[in-house]
Amino acid sequence: MTSAGRDLTAPGDGLCRLPARVLARRLRQGELTATEVLDAHLERIGEHNPALTAVVSLDPDRARDQARAADAALRRGGPLGPLHGLPMTLKDGHDVAGMRTTVGTAVLDRIAERDGTVAARLRAAGAIIVGHTNVAPWLADYQSANPIFGRTANPWDPGRTAGGSSGGAAAALATGMTPLEVGSDLAGSLRLPPHFCGVYGLKTTEHRVPLTGFFQPPQGVPRSVRVLSCLGPMARDLADLRLGLAVLAGPDWQDGDVPPVPLVPPRRRPLRDLRLAALPVLPGTRVAAGVRRQVERVAAQASDAGARVSERLPDVDWDAMNRLFGDLLTVTTGLFDPDADPRDERRALAWYLGALERRDGFVAAWQRYFEDVDALVLPPAMTTAFTHRDPGTPVDVDGEPAGYGEQGLLAVFANLAGLPALVAPAGLDGDGLPAGVQLVGPRWSELDLLHVARTLERAGILPGFRPPEA
Repeated sequence: MTSAGRDLTAPGDGLCRLPARVLARRLRQGELTATEVLDAHLERIGEHNPALTAVVSLDPDRARDQARAADAALRRGGPLGPLHGLPMTLKDGHDVAGMRTTVGTAVLDRIAERDGTVAARLRAAGAIIVGHTNVAPWLADYQSANPIFGRTANPWDPGRTAGGSSGGAAAALATGMTPLEVGSDLAGSLRLPPHFCGVYGLKTTEHRVPLTGFFQPPQGVPRSVRVLSCLGPMARDLADLRLGLAVLAGPDWQDGDVPPVPLVPPRRRPLRDLRLAALPVLPGTRVAAGVRRQVERVAAQASDAGARVSERLPDVDWDAMNRLFGDLLTVTTGLFDPDADPRDERRALAWYLGALERRDGFVAAWQRYFEDVDALVLPPAMTTAFTHRDPGTPVDVDGEPAGYGEQGLLAVFANLAGLPALVAPAGLDGDGLPAGVQLVGPRWSELDLLHVARTLERAGILPGFRPPEA
């Protein structure tokens, strides 16, 4: 297998293709040094990043100091974290002490004074954070292009987007510049880029991972996004998602919305005992044939292998659900916008509480639905990676123009209901671009979703990760 025309069995490339958990194990066992693993990844970044603009705010000197310290700690003996010596990047929205953080906009461009909870937990586990990855301005686009760092290209076709807002993270993972990442998801940002770049993304249950130190608002401005959003791991391997989730999950007692819900081991069942619902489209959505076919193929092959596969959805008003999501998104992201219309009734507390009550009805409907369904299988987006364009420009769907914002209609129901969702590689479309499938489950069922995906991979129904080819 080749990537950008190179033999992936070459020493440096080989290290950059290993799963995070394998690298971490070999580092703890002394088979590799943190310095050599870091150097391999920095070389990889130097080779591929100029063409992709995936990694930004790179800090190699501090990373090398930390790698030498990790190697010294290993020689001294004693307890080591699960990510000891592992180099990795973080989406440019996470505060990392001493590192430039921009969230893609000059308004929030600064040097972070302290680690956010995600960075702190990763470092406590032994990880070495080498830089940020590129994002959309304010994390608010389905492409990752901003006036500070420029545009992230898709490693499968540089003329196409890597997605947004976690596009830099997905492109860096696909090309071996990082073995692990942590994205965010308010309207599909953790799912669309993995689908476009052929990697994995795990949108966690709302309030599974603390948001402390993520998308830090300007001083004196309260955090307004208290619902809909979440953080979660991205990787090239299902087991790496589980490893990342184990490090990240749980309350930090600073983000008061995060409850102490444990990660419950999955219900391990064979494929024939799984209850899957598979929908190639959702009400009110359009999906390109190459994306639909992957969902239809997974459903057919799972059914042939004995799984119970249906096409049912919860009995909800999809138009009302999408409208409510849009209204809540507008309020939570724009409440403190000085240019907003103060007469907007949605800015009143009474409206917000009423909206949350309507949301509770949808949450309950989805939970009832999952009493009889282990996972809902559907597309992550309406197309594979589209060509670079101005935000808002229509996107081609099988020769017909579709609204730019329609990409999110296959994702936002999970944000509204706070559901976990996993995107896994499913194959290539007719243009040779990655196409993924999305698995959605009930709240707090991340490990069950990982088990379902692993079961489908073991059966050969899902192919696993493959690197971009030249």
